[in-house]
Amino acid sequence: MDLTVEVDCPVAESFRVQQAAGMFDLPLAERVSQRFEVELPARDEAWSIGLIVGPSGSGKSTVARAAFGDSLDEAAAWDDGLAVIDGFGETPVRKVVELFTAVGFGSPPSWVKPYRVLSGGERFRCDLARALARSCEEPGAPADVIAFDEFTSVVDRNVARVCSAAIAKQVRSGVIPARFVAVTCHYDVAEWLEPDWVLDMATSQLTRRRLRRPRIELEVHRCRLEAWRLFARHHYLSGSLAKQARCYLATWNGEPVAFAATLPIIAQKGRRRFTRIVTLPDYQGIGIGMRFVEAVAELHVEEGLRINVTSSHPALIRHCQRSPNWRTVAVKKTGQSVANQRAAFAAYRNSAGRAVVSFEYVGSRQGSVVSSQEERDGEPGA
Repeated sequence: MDLTVEVDCPVAESFRVQQAAGMFDLPLAERVSQRFEVELPARDEAWSIGLIVGPSGSGKSTVARAAFGDSLDEAAAWDDGLAVIDGFGETPVRKVVELFTAVGFGSPPSWVKPYRVLSGGERFRCDLARALARSCEEPGAPADVIAFDEFTSVVDRNVARVCSAAIAKQVRSGVIPARFVAVTCHYDVAEWLEPDWVLDMATSQLTRRRLRRPRIELEVHRCRLEAWRLFARHHYLSGSLAKQARCYLATWNGEPVAFAATLPIIAQKGRRRFTRIVTLPDYQGIGIGMRFVEAVAELHVEEGLRINVTSSHPALIRHCQRSPNWRTVAVKKTGQSVANQRAAFAAYRNSAGRAVVSFEYVGSRQGSVVSSQEERDGEPGA
């Protein structure tokens, strides 16, 4: 589809305008105009993700607005008096949680905070989730296009790359029932977003290709209890952790990204359960969490132990239900309590009052290096 866009605006006749024109020998006219001629894929073509990229002032937003009209989303103000989970109008809370998870904003403690106190990365993910919510407003309607201006422009570049990968995964898996177009001045997101086409406004050239994102390799380490301090505030349960816990740390390029801990199951010899699973916010949404959990579970199996995970988190439940590496062992709508709890397990957290599903790990992984590149579509961040 060939697109021609011409924009113009009047030139103010002020003294300073005249001075600037004189200083730099600028020709003045009543109006100034600029013309953009580009090619874009047609809406009826088969594509899922697009990228419009180029330097500031190259016409990215102008072209995107002409091509996608009301589908171009720009960050809007949030009500400072509301938690961000309340900023989605009539969208059901389960769908809001799904959207948060889709963009890698998977920390329940942050969902109940107002927008103004969140980090820059968390704010960006909230803006993105609210834009994507438009794709869910009319269930059963044909998938539309959602274009997002200033994509990743105000966040750390590591957050930008991870969030790009998270969006790509969810769009291609159908969790987000719409096609997505990112509009940005940052070229570094291209291979992480894996677009089907790229329009580079620096050259006005359209490239039809699907890039492949870099491989992510995690290293899993047994660690001390003290490592939990870095992750505690991002977990939805108590910050305390039992001294009997076995603790594990996942690192990516030497940086800590995820934490997990297991405890013995009371009165069941040879069985353990995950008591804490946390992926730091900047790394959520690309499947790191569950890959790490399965690597830790495999270490337990190699010792002859059986290992369970119990959760009410929709993404974790969805992953375990779909994966052949887990089998469902219990579904409880109101959780369970433990009577006559031993003093030795005073920090044992039961699930009373929460709807939960329990799974046992039955799969097998090879090696100590975990890749989140394989089977990435449909795999949740934890």
